[in-house]
Amino acid sequence: LQGIFVLGLPYALLHSGYCGLFLIILAAALCCYTGKILIACLYEENEDGQLIRVRDTYEDIANACCKKLFPKLGGIVVNVTQMMELIMTCILYLVVSGNLLSHSFPSVPLTEKTWSVIAFVTLLPCVFIKTLKIVSKLSQLCSLVHFIIILVVMTYCLTQIHQWSWAKFRLSIEFEDFLVSVGVIIFSYTSQIFLPTLEGNMKNPGEFRCMLNWTHFFACVLKSAFALSAFLTWGEETKEVITDNLPSFLQTAVNLCLLTKALLSYPLPFFAATEIAFACISRGNHPRYRSPLSALSVRGSLLLLTLLMAMFVPHFALLMGLTGSVTGAAMTFLLPSLFHLKLKWKKLAFSEKCADISVFILGFLCSLAGIVCSIKGLLEVFG
Repeated sequence: LQGIFVLGLPYALLHSGYCGLFLIILAAALCCYTGKILIACLYEENEDGQLIRVRDTYEDIANACCKKLFPKLGGIVVNVTQMMELIMTCILYLVVSGNLLSHSFPSVPLTEKTWSVIAFVTLLPCVFIKTLKIVSKLSQLCSLVHFIIILVVMTYCLTQIHQWSWAKFRLSIEFEDFLVSVGVIIFSYTSQIFLPTLEGNMKNPGEFRCMLNWTHFFACVLKSAFALSAFLTWGEETKEVITDNLPSFLQTAVNLCLLTKALLSYPLPFFAATEIAFACISRGNHPRYRSPLSALSVRGSLLLLTLLMAMFVPHFALLMGLTGSVTGAAMTFLLPSLFHLKLKWKKLAFSEKCADISVFILGFLCSLAGIVCSIKGLLEVFG
């Protein structure tokens, strides 16, 4: 929840003003809610009224919703959507790594793509990751690096507190700029793709809802404090990635920390993508323990695919925005609310039905707005 998107939040406040602060809180509440209802779809009550986990993945939930008309269609749509978002996320980390390396060592005569290849070499051990336990250790280190970055930026901002002024906040906003801010804020909270796997691997799954409440609460507090302090420090000069505003003596050190964070972030979406690939290939019977060579080849192919796309796909940032608008909104808002309504309709209270329908409509509007903005940007580039 505290990913690289956080670095764009001050820029989002620049274009959304007071509404941006409200959006940071609202997005936390909505994403926490959709996470809970998604996990609720994994469970059904038995004859004794006890909740039993009868599904394991997002795909299982989709298939359960579509089983009367198209038994496998729901799972195929969800798997394709998940794979697109996960692979795009992995590619983004490679692109970001190349960009950070080129800015950290400007005197070295290498292109960003060459730096991306160097970053890719450090990620080759990912082909040997078999369990979420290893990923969790790397994610723990990633979180530590992230907090160091946040601490450095906020400490610098606090040294400039004498310059802060609430007059820097906008009261009027431009619609298109506001839509960009909405995308950055909402998608900085997205984690639904990982939740079924995460909940299934918890020692005490009963604590999942409590964990989700606390993580989203703390994420909201940290995002708000970080975005607010950074924006009040730089105001109209706030850049898209806030670390670019730092003085040069801090910028290189922070960029190297960001590079470390990007590389440590890569294994989680990569592991999730390989799990989906294994499930599709084996139809639920994971072959990785029976055929190590087969497992290595699948992981190696996915790893190489992310490098090739990072190297050769033009205007990746705009394509990422378009893909994120479709897949991100679908996986975070549209599908969880739709599946919850379909599977739990008879047991839901009227207020819960209204909440699910409202989330679905909001997700549809966010997705539509993001698609329009991304297509407009692509047309301007290719025009």
